[in-house]
Order: sequence, then C-alpha cells, then structure tokens
Amino acid sequence: MAETVPATVPAKRKVEVLGSEEELAAALAKYVADLSDKFVREKGLFTVVLSGGYLIDLLRKLAEPPYVESVEWSKWHVFWLDERVVPKTHPDSNYKLACDGLLSKVPVVPENVYAINDTLSAEGAADDYEACLRYLVESGVLAPSAASKFPKFDLMLLGMGPDGHVASLFPGHPLLEEKERWVTFIKDSPKPPPQRITFTFPVINSSEYIALVVAGTGEVDAVHTALGNSGDAKKLPAQMVTPEGELTWFLDKDAASKL
Repeated sequence: MAETVPATVPAKRKVEVLGSEEELAAALAKYVADLSDKFVREKGLFTVVLSGGYLIDLLRKLAEPPYVESVEWSKWHVFWLDERVVPKTHPDSNYKLACDGLLSKVPVVPENVYAINDTLSAEGAADDYEACLRYLVESGVLAPSAASKFPKFDLMLLGMGPDGHVASLFPGHPLLEEKERWVTFIKDSPKPPPQRITFTFPVINSSEYIALVVAGTGEVDAVHTALGNSGDAKKLPAQMVTPEGELTWFLDKDAASKL
C-alpha cells in the first residue's frame, strides 16, 4: 500500500512511499500506463523520457499483463534523459539497458525510439540530439511549452544518485545553471564514464509530469536532504526538479527510511 509522507510538500509535488520494491514497480507501471492512456486519448501520442540505472528494472511490469496488451505502444515516442557517449552495444549504454529491459519486450515502433548518435563526439551527439528535438517540435510530435518555449514532454522518468544527481547533472557542476541549451554535454562526469550528453533543467522542468523514482538504501541520505528536514542548506540537483506540471516521488520504504 502507498503511504503519503507526513511532510509539507508543494501542491504540485506528491510523495508516494510503497511497502516494498515489488509494490513500487506495480505502482509505477500503473502510473505510466494511466498517463499513456490519458495522452493517447487527448492527442494521439505519448512522449516519454527514460533514464538509466535501476529505473528500467522498476518498469518491468509494463512488459507483463495487463499492460503489455493494454498500453497503446505504437503511440509511444521514446527519448533519453541522458546517455553515456559509448556504442549502443556497450554495457554502459542507457539505450542498451532500456532495450534489453523493456523496449525489446513491448511492441514500440522502432522509428519512434530516439537514441543518440553513438558515432559522434560528446559535443556532436548533444548538438545532433537537440537538432532532433527541434525537428520534432516543428513536425508536431513535441509541443513547445507555452511558459518556457522549451520542448514539453508528457512524462519524464528520473532516477537519482547517492549524491542527489539527476540525469547527468551533478552537484556543483556549471551545467546546473545552463539556461539556453536543450541538450548539452559533459566530459568530466564524477561518475564514470566521464563523457555524456544530458537534457538541461529548462527542458526537464518544462515537462507535464515527472516521476522521480528511488528504491533501496543507496540514496537514503539524498532522499532525506531533498524531502526531509535535514537542515542541509546545500541544494541537490534533485531539488531543482520543479516541473511546470506535476512531480511525483516514488519511494520504497528503504529509500524513505530517514523521512
């Protein structure tokens, strides 16, 4: 059963605590499937942004009944929040992780899966991915946010690192302050591999819905800093996730144990 954290949170932010990792995976699958149904019904397609790490495993129930049959997978347009600058076949590739864990198990349309160009440099791959997004705005697959003019995705699915990083946006890094680019690159990631591309916060925060998903004890201190009364004045990247729409934190009991 989901619990609501006994803390004061902004109206557009929800915190769901599930009793186990299995319950978290079930709740996340229903959340994603319900949003897919909503946006397909409203506009005929669903734009969803994936990230790496254990998030993909937590989406596993989407590839099981009833969702594998009920979700209109042909209407999905799939993007990546960030990516490591490695070949798509490399174990560090977020594309490979998502394909192996989810996309190969559901009938998504290959042409609607937008991976980075893994033949380019970090800078070239970022430029190429931003150009892809701009084309999709022009062609009507993506809509610009009325408030920010950055592309507005229906749903972004984010994880968080033990240091509170999201995407490839790390504490204290200058990219946290990027205000113009849609997609940028990093060559000095404190977490290997060092070269990555990443969405910027203006794009992340233009989203209609964001799920920030954390399970286990590895990020418990960062969860406490981000959501609890830790007294830590340092702002984590995860605390900079403030979408135009709605943010929902999905936590299991271990991740929420210090709240």
